[in-house]
Amino acid sequence: MIRCARSWVAAAALLLPLSLQAQDPAASDGAMTLQGLLEAVRVGRSLDQEANQERLQRFAEDRAQQTELLAQIRQRRESLEAQSASMETDYEENDLLIGELEERLQQRMGSLKELFGVLQQVASDAQAQFHVSLTELEHPGRSEFLIDFAGRMGQANRLPEIAEIERLWFELQREMTESGRVVSTSRPVVSREGIEEDQPVTRIGLFNAVANGQYLQFIPETQRLVEFSRQPAGRYLGGPKGLASGASGTLPFAVDPVRGQLLEILTQAPDLRERVAQGGPIGYTIITLGVAGVLLALWRLFVLYRESLVIRRQLKNMGDIRDDNAVGRIVWAAREDENLDVETLELRLGEAVLNEVPRINRHLPMLKIIAAVAPLMGLLGTVTGMIVTFQAITLFGAGDPRLMAGGISQALITTVLGLCVAIPVLLLHNLVQGRARGITELLQQRAVALVAERAESRGGPTGFAPTSEAA
Repeated sequence: MIRCARSWVAAAALLLPLSLQAQDPAASDGAMTLQGLLEAVRVGRSLDQEANQERLQRFAEDRAQQTELLAQIRQRRESLEAQSASMETDYEENDLLIGELEERLQQRMGSLKELFGVLQQVASDAQAQFHVSLTELEHPGRSEFLIDFAGRMGQANRLPEIAEIERLWFELQREMTESGRVVSTSRPVVSREGIEEDQPVTRIGLFNAVANGQYLQFIPETQRLVEFSRQPAGRYLGGPKGLASGASGTLPFAVDPVRGQLLEILTQAPDLRERVAQGGPIGYTIITLGVAGVLLALWRLFVLYRESLVIRRQLKNMGDIRDDNAVGRIVWAAREDENLDVETLELRLGEAVLNEVPRINRHLPMLKIIAAVAPLMGLLGTVTGMIVTFQAITLFGAGDPRLMAGGISQALITTVLGLCVAIPVLLLHNLVQGRARGITELLQQRAVALVAERAESRGGPTGFAPTSEAA
């Protein structure tokens, strides 16, 4: 209604000037008359009625179309409902038929189900072995067949073909044959720097792959051969280096039955230099002490051995007394004054022997100190390392056993170094001490012999008895 009123007013506003001009030309510049306003309203109402009639007619036509469309939809729904009911009936019938057929299949299969289980197990195990095998590089595509074959055997919805069973046997037999072959081919190898280039690769059965005298690691996920970040100890590289140099005959080879895992563990094991470095400053100090102790002991052994040779030479030639040896100096001390009595001679020879003892026993206390200090320093390093290990456990927890085991292993390195130094130094100390004691006893015996000779020449008793301190 509001829209109609607005349209009437608009029409009246448009027609009012015309009607005013037609009725009263003299009043064209004056106000609107009531007659003009009424005429304008009548004309606007007439136009609105025509528009409404046209709109109603269009609505009627649309209603007829909607009614026809609704009828079509209802007819379509009835058809689909009938089709659904028919399909449900067919589904129930087919379900019963499938159940009967499956039951008949199970009855007819009998012991073949066990065969399917064995085939599935063998195919799954073979696929797992082939996936990590070095022969996967030479025979790709067999894993897909084994995965598909094992999946179908697990469902047991159809019998396997003879060709499929024969192929499974063939793949197993070929893998066993390849395990005893040594094959050389050119394949891409990823170096430690990440550069991939073709190299002559030799496969040793199913166990190792080597190139240029180095072991290679097979990565099943990427199907790549990669050089180990570091090679194992030199005693394991005899075979690869022999192949690289073209050596013939039998070569020693480190066979890895778990296909690279043991080699990877060997590459991670620290060598002797790294073991020593784990000891830190205390370990290097212990090694320095050990080297110094060994050198000192060897030098003292050489000096005492030379002293023994000179003394033996002097004892063989007592007619020519020389002062370049301990025995000669003792004899000279006895012959300085032939008029000395036996008691005075005993004292003078005892003094001469005591003068020779410090030179003979030189540096023996130092060797004993090194042998005693080395294990104590090793214990100090162990305690320090254990403190560091427990601090790491406090920070990161004890969830990783390797963290604690690695820390304890490093801590015990200094103890090992201390014992490795103490044991040989202690043995060398005893050896040097024994050699020095032998020379000292020889000097004492010679001094006693000189006193006895003097006493016999004068017909008096002897009383020379060297003390234990002199020894």
